[in-house]
Amino acid sequence: LLPWVTGADRSRTVNPISALSRWKIFDNLRRSFVPIALLLFLFGTWLFSPALGGWGTVLLLAIIAVPGLLSAVVELVRKPEQLPWPMHLRGVGESIGNKLGQIALTLAFLPYDAFISSDAIGRTLFRMVVTKKRLLEWQTSTDVARKAHSDLVGFYEKIWSAPAVAVAGGILVAVLQPAQLLTAWPILGLWLAAPWIAWWISQPIAPPAPDLSAEQLIFLRRIARKTWHFFETFVTAQENWLPPDNFQEEPFTGVAARTSPTNIGLALLANLAARDFGYLSLGRVVQRTEATIATLLRLDRHRGHFYNWYDTRTLKPLLPLYVSSVDSGNLAGHLLTLGAGLRELTDATIFDPQIFAGLRDTLEILRRLTGEDAALSQLETELEQTPSTLRAACALLERLGKQAAQIVAALANREEDLKAWAQILQRNCEEHLEELRFLAPWSARADLANLRPPADLVDKLAQLDGNPSLREISDLDQTLAAQLEGQLWLEEWAICLREASTRARERVLTLENLARQSEEVAAMDFTFLFDPSRDLFSIGFNVTEGRRDVSFYDLLASEARLCSYVTIAQGQVPQDHWFSLGRLLVAPHGEPILVSWSGSMFEYLMPLLVMPNYSNTLLDHACKAAVQQQIEYGNSRGVPWGISESGYTRTDAQRNYQYRAFGVPGLGLKRGLAEDLVIAPYASAMALMVAPREACENLQRLADEGREGVYGFYEAIDYTPSRLPPDESSVTVKSFMAHHQGMSLLALVYLLRDLPMQRRFLSRPLLKAADLLLQERVPRAEANVLPEDLALEDSRPERADGEGVMRVLTNPTPRTPDVHLLSNGRYHVAISSAGGGYSRWRDLAVTRWREDATSDCWGTFVYLRDVATGEFWSTAFQPTQRATKGYEAIFTQARAEFRQRQGGLEIHTELCVSPEDDVELRRTTLTNHSAVARTIELTSYSEVVLATQAADEAHPAFSNLFVQTEFLRPSSAILCTRRARSEEDRPPWLLHLVVGQDRSTDGVSCETDRFKFIGRGRTLASPAAMQTIAPLSDTAGSVLDPIISLRRSVTLAPHETVVVDFLIGVTENREHALGLVEKYQHSRMADRALDLAWTHSQVTLRQLDVSEAEAQLYARLAGAIIYADPARRATPGVLLGNRRGQSGLWTYGISGDTPLVLLRITDTEKTEIVRQLIQAHSYWRAKGLAVELVILNEDVSVYRQSLHDQINN
Repeated sequence: LLPWVTGADRSRTVNPISALSRWKIFDNLRRSFVPIALLLFLFGTWLFSPALGGWGTVLLLAIIAVPGLLSAVVELVRKPEQLPWPMHLRGVGESIGNKLGQIALTLAFLPYDAFISSDAIGRTLFRMVVTKKRLLEWQTSTDVARKAHSDLVGFYEKIWSAPAVAVAGGILVAVLQPAQLLTAWPILGLWLAAPWIAWWISQPIAPPAPDLSAEQLIFLRRIARKTWHFFETFVTAQENWLPPDNFQEEPFTGVAARTSPTNIGLALLANLAARDFGYLSLGRVVQRTEATIATLLRLDRHRGHFYNWYDTRTLKPLLPLYVSSVDSGNLAGHLLTLGAGLRELTDATIFDPQIFAGLRDTLEILRRLTGEDAALSQLETELEQTPSTLRAACALLERLGKQAAQIVAALANREEDLKAWAQILQRNCEEHLEELRFLAPWSARADLANLRPPADLVDKLAQLDGNPSLREISDLDQTLAAQLEGQLWLEEWAICLREASTRARERVLTLENLARQSEEVAAMDFTFLFDPSRDLFSIGFNVTEGRRDVSFYDLLASEARLCSYVTIAQGQVPQDHWFSLGRLLVAPHGEPILVSWSGSMFEYLMPLLVMPNYSNTLLDHACKAAVQQQIEYGNSRGVPWGISESGYTRTDAQRNYQYRAFGVPGLGLKRGLAEDLVIAPYASAMALMVAPREACENLQRLADEGREGVYGFYEAIDYTPSRLPPDESSVTVKSFMAHHQGMSLLALVYLLRDLPMQRRFLSRPLLKAADLLLQERVPRAEANVLPEDLALEDSRPERADGEGVMRVLTNPTPRTPDVHLLSNGRYHVAISSAGGGYSRWRDLAVTRWREDATSDCWGTFVYLRDVATGEFWSTAFQPTQRATKGYEAIFTQARAEFRQRQGGLEIHTELCVSPEDDVELRRTTLTNHSAVARTIELTSYSEVVLATQAADEAHPAFSNLFVQTEFLRPSSAILCTRRARSEEDRPPWLLHLVVGQDRSTDGVSCETDRFKFIGRGRTLASPAAMQTIAPLSDTAGSVLDPIISLRRSVTLAPHETVVVDFLIGVTENREHALGLVEKYQHSRMADRALDLAWTHSQVTLRQLDVSEAEAQLYARLAGAIIYADPARRATPGVLLGNRRGQSGLWTYGISGDTPLVLLRITDTEKTEIVRQLIQAHSYWRAKGLAVELVILNEDVSVYRQSLHDQINN
C-alpha cells in the first residue's frame, strides 16, 4: 500500500503496483473489517447508547439492506424494451425475494463472519510480525468439503461462534441494559439458530414425489409391459436382432424391415429398461445385447457412423448412403449409457425382487383379457409375497412356473392373444428361475442345506443365501471355496461354489466386453459433420455424393441436444458450440418459452430420456413450459394433448401411413402448425418425466377412448377435419413405431424406477464433467425475433372459414410498420398501424409516399382540433404523433379501423375501398362523452401526384408543376388533374370531398397549396394551418406544390355522436368525377361502400382459396416488402459479397424492377410453404402490390427431382 517497498537487497524501491491496484487491496482490507465493525456497532448501541433505543438496530439493518434494495429498484426501472411487463415484474419479484433472503442470512451469520474475519486478521498479523512462518498456508475447497460434517452437529461445531456471541451478548445486555432486551432478543435468537439455518439451507432439494395413485401406477406399469412386448416380439433373429422401424396393424402391411441408428440405440436401452422393470432376466439381457452388438459390428459404416437406414434382413444400407447428425448423436449417447448400465450389472445383486413386480404386470394384462379367474387369482396371491432369500425366491418361482403351465393348458382353446400372454408368463417364470439356478446353484439344492459345516463357516455359507452380487460370486473360488477344500463332507459345497464362480466370472467378463464394445462403437468421428465457422452441426452428410448438408441444427430446443452434449464431452467440438445454439424466447401468454422449430414434444423431451435435468434451469423451464403449452392447446381444441412428429391418416400407394412433424402453435418457428391436429400418445408418455400426474391422466383418457393396442398405445390419433371420413371426429393411426415405443418405455422407467438411465449416463466421468452446460439459468430478457408471427398461430381458427379473424395493434411505432392492404382490383391502399401509407390507381401514384420506416409520415391524414382550446391531434398516430388513450389499429380484410380517446372525445375512423367505384372512404365517427358541448374542426391533408411512383421520385418538383386544382364549394369537393402533354394524353381526374350525415356544406373551406398549409420551417406534426382557428385560404388553380385539404367544423352536444366522411377517388374524366361527387353527397352511399367492401373481400378470399387468417399473415409479410425489414433480409456479409447488379437477374427472367421475395428450399417436407407463398403472391397482386417471387430450389440431394416436381405441381 505504500509508495515504496523493500527489495531483495533490503533497499527501498518504488512500488510497482498501480494506484488502482493499491486501492483494490485497501478496499479488500476494509471489507474484512465490515462484519467486525457492524457487530461492534450493534453491541455499542445496545450497551452504551441506550438513548437510541431501537434506532441503532434499524440503522444496522439499513446498512445491510439498502445496497440490495437499491439494486432491486434499479432493476425494476430498467425494463428491457422487448420484455413484457408481467414477465419483468415476476423477475423483479423473484430478485427481491432473493435479496431479502440474502439480507436475512447476512444478519444471521454476522457473528460468524466477524469471527472468521477476526481469526484471519489475527493469524495474518501474528505470522507476519511474530513467527514469520506458515505465510503461504492454504486449504483447497476439496479438502474443506472432505473434512466438513454435513449433519446438524457438524454445523454447530463449525458455526459455534454465532450462538456463543448470542449467549454472551444476551447476558451482557441483560446485566448492563435490561431495557434493551426487547430490541435485542429477535437478533440474538437469530444468532442462536444460525447453525440450524446453515444446515437447513444446505440440504439438497429433493424433487417432489409423483402424485400418482395406486391405480395409476398399475396402469403405467401395464403400459410399460405392453410396450416392452413390442421389442420382445419384433427384435428377433429374423431381423438380425435389430428393431424394425414399424409394425402397421391396420391397414395391415406387417413389419417394415428397415432400421435407423436411433431405433437401434433405443432398442438396446429397452433391454436395460426391461431388466429394471423385472421383465427380463440378466442372462436374457446379455444374450439380446450381445446379439445386437454383434450385428452392429457387421454393418457398413462411414468414419465410425452408421448410415441412416439399413435393411434389417440383408443388413445392406439403403440408398442414398447418408449419415444423420442427430441419429448418430442419439446412438452414441445411448451406447455410452448402455456401457455404464452393463458395468453396473456386474455389481448388482443377482436376485432383484423387481422380477415379481414384472410378473404381476404380465399377470395384470392376462387378467384384464380373461376377467375373473380362480387360477389367476391364486397366482396373484402368490406374487404378493416378496421373498428375502435366494432359496425362497427359487421355491416361489418354481411354484409360479407350475401354476403358469396349468394356466397355459387351461387356455389352450381360447383366443390367440390370451394364449400368447399366458405363454409369456410361463416363459418369464422359467427364465428367472433358470437364471437363479445358473448363478446360485446352491439355492435349488436341498441336499446342501442338510450338510453341517464348521462353526466358523456357518455364517459365511448363510450369507450366500442373502443375495450376493455377480462380482462377489465370481470371487467365491478364491475365498469361500478355498476354505472348504480338504473337508470331504463339504466337497459338494466346494464344487457348487467353484461352478457358480466360474459362471459368474464368465458373465462379468461378457458384460465387461459388451460395455467395451459399446464404447468402441460409440467412438464416431463427428468433426466432418461440424461447421467450425458457424459452430453448428449440419443436418447430415450425403456419403453417396460426398456432400455435407447446408442446413444446420441451430436451436437449443432440439432433439440434437444430446449429440451436441456428447461431442462436447468427448472433446470433438468446442464448448462454444453449446452457446451458439439459438435460445429464442417468446412469451405469448406472459410466460417465457424456449422456441423449437416445429413445436413438438420430441424436440424438447427426447434428450431427457438419458440426460439429467436440473431444476430451475433454462432447459428444465423450457420442458415444463412446453408441456404446459401442449396441455393448454389440447384443452383449447377439446382433444387429448400431446403433439409431436408422428404418422397420420394419409397413406402411400402401398397403404403405408405417412409421417411428418406436428407441433403446437406458439412453440415452433415452423409455419402452419395449426392446420393439423394429430395427437401422439408417445408424446404424453415422454411428458411423464415432467408432469407425471397430468400425463398419466391424459394417457388414461386415451386408453378409455380405445387408443390402446397389444403393444401399448397406437401411433397417433388424427383429428384433422380435412382427413376424416364422414361422421367421424377422429381416426386412430393403428401402427407402432420402434423409436416411439422405445421413448415411451424409457420415459416410463424414468418415472417408475427413479431415473436409472440418467444415473448411468452421469456415472461416466466423461459425461459428468460437462453437466454444467445443463445448468444454465433462465435469462431475464426475451428475444424479439418474430414473436408476433408465433403468436399469430394461436389466432388461427379451427375451420378454414376464418370468421372474426383480425389484427389488433396497439403499438403505432413498431420496429417496422405493420401494414394492411385494401383494394378493389384497380384502386389500391396500403395503410400502416400509425396511419401512414399510399393510395394508387392502376399504375399511378394518387398521393405522395416514400418508404420511410422510421418516420412513416407520408399518406392521407385527417386532423382534429378543439375550437375552444386550440388543441389538435389526428385520427391516427400520424402525422401529429401524439399518444392518446386506448389507441388501436384494427385490420380486417374489408377495412382498416383506428380507435382512440382524447379527453372525453372518442374517435373512430374506418377506411375502406369501394368495390363499385375507384374511391377510398375515410369515415370518422366522433362521440362526445363529456357533459359540455364541443366544437371540433376536421381537416384533411394529402399531397397530389397522379403520376407513376418512379416519375415522382425522380423529380417531384417538376411533376408538381403539371397539377391543376379546382374547388367546388357547393359540393364541398376538390378536383385535380394534370395538364395534358399531348393531344392524345388523357390524364385522370382526382376528386376529394367531405360529407357529413347532415349533408350540410356550410363552412367548408379548402387548401391546395402545401406551403400555405405547412408554413415555413414546419412539418406535418405541427403545420401552420393548425395554429390559427380560421377557415383555410380556399387557394385553387395552378400551384407550385399541390395538396388537397378540406376543413369543416361540427358541434357535438353532450353524449352526441357525429359522422363525417372524407373521400378520395380517381376517374378517367371530369364528367365521371363530377358524377361521383354528386353520388357520394348522400351518406347512404358511403354506408353502401362499407357494406360492399366486406362482401367483396369475402369473394376475393374464396377466389384465391385463402382463409382470412392466411390473408392476415400475407398482409403482415407485405409490411416487410413495402418497408425494408432487416430481420427478413440477408445478413450484411451476404449482401456485401454480391458482385452483380440488376442486369444479373435478367438471365433468370427476373426484372428486378419490383421487390423480390426469395424462398430457399431444400427439403421436400417443407413444400407446404411453397404453396403458401404462391398463394401470398396471388394475394399481393390482387391488392395491387407488385412483387416478384423467386423460388430457389437448393436441394442437391437425390430427392432433387422429386422436390422440383412438387414445386411445379
